[in-house]
Amino acid sequence: MNQRVLIASNRGPVSYQLTGDGSLSARRGGGGMIAGVMSGLAALAPDTDATWICAALSDGDRAAARQGPEPGVRMLDIAPQILDRAYNKVANETLWFVQHMIFDTPVEPAFGADFDRDWDAYLAYNEAFADALSPADEARVLIQDYHLALAPRMLRDRSPRARIAHFSHTPWAPPAYYRLLPDHVGRAVLDGMLGADHCGFLAARWAQAFLDCCADILDATVTGNRVSYRGQVTEVGVHALGVDVPELRARASADDVVAHMAMITEAAGARQLIVRVDRTELSKNILRGLAAYRELLVTRPHWRGQVTHVAFAYPSRSGVPRYNVYTDQMERLAAQINAEFSTPDWTPLILEVKDDYARSLAACRLADVLLVNPIRDGMNLVAQEGPALSDNGCTLVLSREAGAAALLGEHALLVNPYDIGETAQALDQALRMPASERQRRSAAVTAAAASCAPARWLAEQLAALALPDSSPYRAAGPAFARQRGLTRPARPRSARAAARSRPARPRPGPPPPLRLGSPGYRWPPYSRESPPRAGF
Repeated sequence: MNQRVLIASNRGPVSYQLTGDGSLSARRGGGGMIAGVMSGLAALAPDTDATWICAALSDGDRAAARQGPEPGVRMLDIAPQILDRAYNKVANETLWFVQHMIFDTPVEPAFGADFDRDWDAYLAYNEAFADALSPADEARVLIQDYHLALAPRMLRDRSPRARIAHFSHTPWAPPAYYRLLPDHVGRAVLDGMLGADHCGFLAARWAQAFLDCCADILDATVTGNRVSYRGQVTEVGVHALGVDVPELRARASADDVVAHMAMITEAAGARQLIVRVDRTELSKNILRGLAAYRELLVTRPHWRGQVTHVAFAYPSRSGVPRYNVYTDQMERLAAQINAEFSTPDWTPLILEVKDDYARSLAACRLADVLLVNPIRDGMNLVAQEGPALSDNGCTLVLSREAGAAALLGEHALLVNPYDIGETAQALDQALRMPASERQRRSAAVTAAAASCAPARWLAEQLAALALPDSSPYRAAGPAFARQRGLTRPARPRSARAAARSRPARPRPGPPPPLRLGSPGYRWPPYSRESPPRAGF
């Protein structure tokens, strides 16, 4: 029988724009999550019945949704005001800020009546996806990211026998910071995700933080990598996401990339290149990266005229005002650096803010040093793509707060993302590194990235859902729960009711069981030399 796979995400694999004559122009969706899922799906068996459900984000998308679904893709035409509140106000301005721990806490957040309306929109948004996914009994459902944190529980209510995985592409905040959320919101997000059979994360530290939140905030029972809550057991797995190196290199050899390489070389001359490629996202820490480059030029003046910093940024979340402010600050600082250090034959910094994938690939091929210094990042694919593409080998200067540090740290120069002096020192070390050492490090990063290729990343999650005991309560029913001492408390009428209720403080529970990272437990529970157990 054909395998049925449903994917759900805010952004889909294709986006549409209305042209001047009213027709629709399609282009591939952007972002690391899209690239990872698409590469993974391409490796599935040809007879797999896969459908990707996503939101219509633009006028072009909504026009395409009204015309009917494309094969394998279904766009949901959600009311724009619901989408705006759910996507911008809750997902991006609240959940994203909590998970990346970037609130300016003396003044924000401040939750009141406006946020209550935003939260209602987030509920409606997740319900739209749950409705679109159901009936999903016997299907494997892969729900992506913080936009759809409530959807697993809502879908479980509609399709009790569905096999559901939720994957978080962001970091996860520890309980002390996570408690910035209103109590009912914080509990609802955790409860929603625990409607899944399997919750996946990009790094062990994010999985551990999630488990800590489940224990401390929900008073759930956490044993190893499993969470028992509301009569169901949810397995938590770590699935690092790498890149498809052959596909990436094939794209980077195209004529448009070669043309951009010529333009960059003409602008920089024979100087060494420090490259960064990012979205204009607050967590990417572009401002401190620029400040660290200035510190390099101030404290090590021998590099003036010998190095050029190429910073290519993709516009991000223009609907959130503080992102526009941040982009303005980046451009002002870049102008100040050029005004301070430029000479008639040298422009120290080239900053461009526009969407140009070929240009970014070209910069990575030419890079001598790659700077990736996020405040926090779920993984960061650029940290893997740059060394894999570099023609002559490049040194990776990487934030220790990126999930990629767990995978690539021994081959990179790790830095504290808040310490511009340390980052400047690492840039200096990278620029002085012998070519042979750069090449060795690039090869090691490339091998690590290839070991976690998207096809494996997706296959691991599907394999976790194939386990007969991946959801013991669902598989064996109440008798199993009673045998294991799992109680099933009276449930609210629906996942929406649970998400809107403000529960009383839970009573203290028994001493916590063995946790990830504690003596006697090893994460992940296999070595890289041995075959992975499904789900890890």
